[in-house]
Amino acid sequence: MANVVLTPAAQEQMNRLPGGMLRRINDVFFRLEKWPEVSGAKPMRKELVGHFRIRSGAWRVLFRVKGETVIVWQIDNRRDVYDN
Repeated sequence: MANVVLTPAAQEQMNRLPGGMLRRINDVFFRLEKWPEVSGAKPMRKELVGHFRIRSGAWRVLFRVKGETVIVWQIDNRRDVYDN
């Protein structure tokens, strides 16, 4: 089982989520604990090679894997997530 860790920026983004979305994102974290047997995780391309994204509705969770640790570095709406 993988250990899911949030960066400070991801934690701040999570703190601003509406209640219903917060529940759905927590479900994503439970799924990520089973890395690499996670359905729906897609590898990213170009300058983000080595990172992954998983979606929940219109929201995206961006993460990378380092050993047995899944590091979530961004949680945002799909219209804003790739702008940063």
